[in-house]
Amino acid sequence: MVQCSSGLDAAFAALSDATRRGILERLGRQDASISELAEAFSMTLTGIKKHVRILEQAGLLTTEKTGRVRTCRLGPRRLEAETAWLHQYRRMVEERLDRLGEFLEKTKGEPW
Repeated sequence: MVQCSSGLDAAFAALSDATRRGILERLGRQDASISELAEAFSMTLTGIKKHVRILEQAGLLTTEKTGRVRTCRLGPRRLEAETAWLHQYRRMVEERLDRLGEFLEKTKGEPW
């Protein structure tokens, strides 16, 4: 069984927001500055910086400051622990559905 960790919690918390998922999708195509992200998502600089900080704390993106421009790019995390947790959860749900299917097959035609 995969153990939950603060990294797993931080990643799922970061991914729970549609704007943050959108930022990651955008950075998957090309690095972007904070200003470019704010414009793309019609947000204030302060608002986008909050999202970037959460993603950065989860290791999902990195930032680099050159002069007055802070550039964002995808981080080093590959979400292996999160993927393993999702696969484990999916297996559990599928096993339960299989057992339910077997039960329904066995009791088919029986009066309730």
